Amino acid sequence: METARVLVAADKFKGSLTAVQVAERVTAGLRRVAPGVRVETLPVADGGDGTVAAAVAAGFERREARVTGPLGDPVTAAYALRDSTAVVEMAEASGLQHLPDGVFAPLTATTYGSGELLRAALEAGATTIVFGVGGSATTDGGAGMLAALGARFLDADGKPVGPGGGGLAELAEADLSGLDPRLKDVDLILASDVDNPLTGPKGAPEVYGRQKGASEEDIAVLDAALTHYASVLGPETASLPGAGAAGGIGYGALVALGARFRPGIEVMLDVLGFAPALARATLVITGEGSLDEQTLHGKAPAGVAAAAREAGIEVVAVCGRLALSQEALSGAGIARAYALAELEPDPAVSMAQAGPLLERAAESIARDFLS
Repeated sequence: METARVLVAADKFKGSLTAVQVAERVTAGLRRVAPGVRVETLPVADGGDGTVAAAVAAGFERREARVTGPLGDPVTAAYALRDSTAVVEMAEASGLQHLPDGVFAPLTATTYGSGELLRAALEAGATTIVFGVGGSATTDGGAGMLAALGARFLDADGKPVGPGGGGLAELAEADLSGLDPRLKDVDLILASDVDNPLTGPKGAPEVYGRQKGASEEDIAVLDAALTHYASVLGPETASLPGAGAAGGIGYGALVALGARFRPGIEVMLDVLGFAPALARATLVITGEGSLDEQTLHGKAPAGVAAAAREAGIEVVAVCGRLALSQEALSGAGIARAYALAELEPDPAVSMAQAGPLLERAAESIARDFLS
């Protein structure tokens, strides 16, 4: 009988295990039951936080830069580089993780550091940049990012507008003539699992503003400010899919940087070399912390399962919590899901013991699919 070849292509379990740790634990559990199994690991991400780590695990070089954080303080941000391709994760520079506990700045948080991170990638010689956007602390339409790359946003007195989305209400003139000329020769791919427009009922302030600390009044202010901003830069772009990603940084990239939008997991599977790894596998194990309705809308496990189903390879999933029916799982191309919650119902304990529990779940997969 041919030896089973398993590809572990899972995302992180947010708050408990990185994607690399998930792969290590699943491998350990499989080998305990099926010692001879061949396991290949390819940690994946969908453009949000963890994207740079997934690229580094796939052989990219980790680079660091000191940039401006969302509140204006300096932070250290990482990006990944291989040959002339860079993977830049906006959350590294402008993400919620850079906010102190309980401190939000919905009107003034800036993406300036994301622009500095893109500039660092340009200076490293990147001609293809995968720009993963998600997990942002910001709702500034990417104005801060563009300012860091040479754009000027001026009020009626010819002075720069204040940082963040709130300042854009005062915008009178947008001067993009000073944008870094190297951007013209770069293939900039906007990688996101979010296809929201910039403004309106499904726009960035309304849908994502609250998780960044915005009150109902703040949301109204931000929506009006971003609508005004788009009227100056290009209103037609504001309704494109992805314009509302990461507080509207998608809009800034689309309207001023010539970016093209692609679903984050599709881009990352290409960049990470998923297709050749898939061709070597007889079983794929994917997963993330919570398998739920959101998973089906462009999250990593859904992308992995779709690609594997097309190749005719069986897929199972691991997760902390399962909130999908077997019918929904099957529809996504997942034969079965193994949830840590089935082994440990207390969520706090499950998160604290995620590693050992995941090994036990992998043992079950080995018994069910490899013996």
